[in-house]
Amino acid sequence: MKTDMFSSLKVIHGLAISTAMSVAASAVIAVAFAAPVDAFAATAANAATAPAKSGKKTLKTAKSARKGSAVAAKSSKAAKVAAADDDAPRVESRRHRVSYTMNGRRHSVVRQVAFEPRQPTVGEAFGLHDTPDALALRSSVAYVVDQNTGESLFDKNSRAVVPIASITKLMTSMVVLDSKAPLTEQIEVTDEDRDYIKNTGSRLAVGSVLSREDMLHIALMASENRAAAALSRYFPGGRPAFLAAMNAKAKQLGMTDTHFESPSGLTSENVSSARDLVKMVNAAYQYPMIREFSTDRSYEVYTGKRSIAYNSTNALVRNPTWDIGLQKTGFINEAGECMVMQTTIHGRPMIVVLLDSSGKYTRFADATRLRNWLDNGGEQHITSADAGGAGT
Repeated sequence: MKTDMFSSLKVIHGLAISTAMSVAASAVIAVAFAAPVDAFAATAANAATAPAKSGKKTLKTAKSARKGSAVAAKSSKAAKVAAADDDAPRVESRRHRVSYTMNGRRHSVVRQVAFEPRQPTVGEAFGLHDTPDALALRSSVAYVVDQNTGESLFDKNSRAVVPIASITKLMTSMVVLDSKAPLTEQIEVTDEDRDYIKNTGSRLAVGSVLSREDMLHIALMASENRAAAALSRYFPGGRPAFLAAMNAKAKQLGMTDTHFESPSGLTSENVSSARDLVKMVNAAYQYPMIREFSTDRSYEVYTGKRSIAYNSTNALVRNPTWDIGLQKTGFINEAGECMVMQTTIHGRPMIVVLLDSSGKYTRFADATRLRNWLDNGGEQHITSADAGGAGT
């Protein structure tokens, strides 16, 4: 009798556990297949207007909606930080794998997490992307000139004044070298060099110590923002004096459309036009160290605590079909993808400026389209309404 009773209790206990596990598995599956934020919001709104008799169900739905919105908001914040980092991968959505166990078997599903849509760049906001051109470039600003003669070979919105992101670092480097400060002097990264504009991270930790030359190298080749910030802080008179020197240098070069508020380019207040940038690239090309460092493929530094290996942000320097004498890339949300280069095509030195491209790799594709067009004997090609006048 006792044995039978014990067996019955054991069966009931087993059924209870199985039921609990099934409920838990169902909950996990519901979360795994949860809809994006808009769907959560719609569900919550519908639940709020449901009859009173379904009050408990409404409460559960609303809680699920709040939970889903919080998850999506957190993911969106992380995506914004990644996208703000100059030359970092741009991510608009992410897949997250969720695992759960049901009936003794392990299952996994992939959940798509929705992010907020990207804000338009300055060029997009002012309609520059609507400017047509025969090559169907993805950059809203494109300008190619003969470096020796200043002849304009391709022009698309060359007078537009837009944010230039880390293209800024060419001017930063010229000001550092003009100061004649010892390249072997050791420079330490401090809290003052953190990015408080976009709140981006850096591989160069606070407390890292590098020579001025190494800082310059990774700022040009790998667009290291803290390196540029530290270089400006060690300038005589500090960062304010450095920024003044940057703007004075721009004025000296006749860059009338240009203004700098940051040595790294993370602020959208660093602005210029393609015509001004041709002048800056041509001036930077006169510095052998800028040519060497900006076109280096990889470089390793020792920070006093560990070694860090950096790679170039420009994929074209690793392409043997390109002859690049100087380059710099840049990205912030307001500027889009940017790139400037000094390159030789058919023995003819040229300066190429591409600003506000719509994707991480489209600036490189646009450069290739321009080179192919020039290879095929492309003539002077004007596409912007205000493109008249000398190329430089």
